[in-house]
Amino acid sequence: MRNFFVAQGDKAFRGNQVYEWLWQKGAHSFNAMTNISKETRFLLDTYFVINHIAVDQMQRSSDGTIKNAVRLHDGLIVESVLIPTKSRTTACVSSQVGCSLDCKFCATSRLKRMRNLNPDEIYDQVIAIDKESRLYFDRPLSNIVFMGMGEPLMNYNNVLKAIDKITSSEGLKMSPKRITVSTSGVPKMIRKMADEEVKFKLAVSLHSAIDEIRTSIMPFNATFPLADLREALQYWYQKTKSRITYEYVVWKGINDTQTDVNALIDFCKFAPSKVNLIEYNPIDDGTFQQASDAAINMYVKGLERKGITVTVRRSRGKDIDAACGQLANKS
Repeated sequence: MRNFFVAQGDKAFRGNQVYEWLWQKGAHSFNAMTNISKETRFLLDTYFVINHIAVDQMQRSSDGTIKNAVRLHDGLIVESVLIPTKSRTTACVSSQVGCSLDCKFCATSRLKRMRNLNPDEIYDQVIAIDKESRLYFDRPLSNIVFMGMGEPLMNYNNVLKAIDKITSSEGLKMSPKRITVSTSGVPKMIRKMADEEVKFKLAVSLHSAIDEIRTSIMPFNATFPLADLREALQYWYQKTKSRITYEYVVWKGINDTQTDVNALIDFCKFAPSKVNLIEYNPIDDGTFQQASDAAINMYVKGLERKGITVTVRRSRGKDIDAACGQLANKS
């Protein structure tokens, strides 16, 4: 942008002004750039286009959760979620239109992957949720999780570019420690992240530490088996010294036995970790059912007995299909 303005016989700092409007103020049009002359705005409109997102539809849950249907410049739609608590507001953002993987319990996986999101499209979801956080909860966005539609590590370069901009002094200046990237487990890319010494947190959607069971519910596990995932996660911890979070849903008749608990405990031993036991959110077909409270308590007691941190996470936004595993562009 600086070079463009110099070539037009203008001052280079105009480029800085435009850059600030795009990345810090989230401008969707050149007309919104009010500290730039009308003539310059017309010039920009002649040469450039801003492919901004638009919140096509917003839904508010009875628990305060907000779900956005986000329309992209080509008409495709993804969903993002704002999750408020007393102490924080968290953005759950999408990284793909649809998903590259095939987890049977997740509504998003039933959509074919149409394309990866660009860095600016990921970034703009965060900008939109930050504005909603300030408007409805009177505070800025505090945390970001890449747990929306898509597998972030299958859109690796664009996700990392978006995070770089989110954490940059030229962007939102957010600490990377407030960002979590959640993956179903792509060993090669986990190693790549470790080599690049990223500062954000890592979460893994595990759901079973037994290969046969995990493959039955997450078929891609046949390609990326648990032994490979474990080695990659060991490497991650050796390089980053960052504790791993395991996201884990317990289902009736699938992974609700003491054998399942013991396998998870063994999987947690090789590196410091914590386990989030997540309430299951049905996706209409009845194949997967929430496990009993007794099964959840068996997991909690077993993990705590071995000194492994465990929390039971109740889902938010279920009444608007905004909870984990429910994002599917129903709008």
